[in-house]
Amino acid sequence: MSTITKKKLIQVISQELGLHPNDVRNVVQSFLDRMTDYLANGDRLEFRDFGVFEIVTRKQKIGRNPKNASVPIIIPARSAVKFTSGKKMRKMIETEVDAEPAGQL
Repeated sequence: MSTITKKKLIQVISQELGLHPNDVRNVVQSFLDRMTDYLANGDRLEFRDFGVFEIVTRKQKIGRNPKNASVPIIIPARSAVKFTSGKKMRKMIETEVDAEPAGQL
C-alpha cells in the first residue's frame, strides 16, 4: 500500500488521457476548491457509486490526559467532514480486503 499524492494522481490522469499535466492540474484543483466551498457552505456532495461528503457536528465530549487520567479535558463541539462510501466503492474495497493473504492486514 502506498500514498498517492495529488501530483501523482495528476500525472497518471495526464498519461491516461493524453492531456497536458497543467490542464489536468487546473481541473483537479478547481474540483477540490469547489468541493471545499460547497462543504464550507454546509452543502452535501453526492457522487453516485463513489460516496457522499457532508458536514456533521461532533458533540462536546470529555477526554483524558494519559499522563494524568484524573484531570478531565473538555473537547468542544465542532464541525467535521464525514465521508460515506458508495455501493460500488464499498464492494471494490471489500473485494480487495478479502483478497489479502491472512495476516497481511
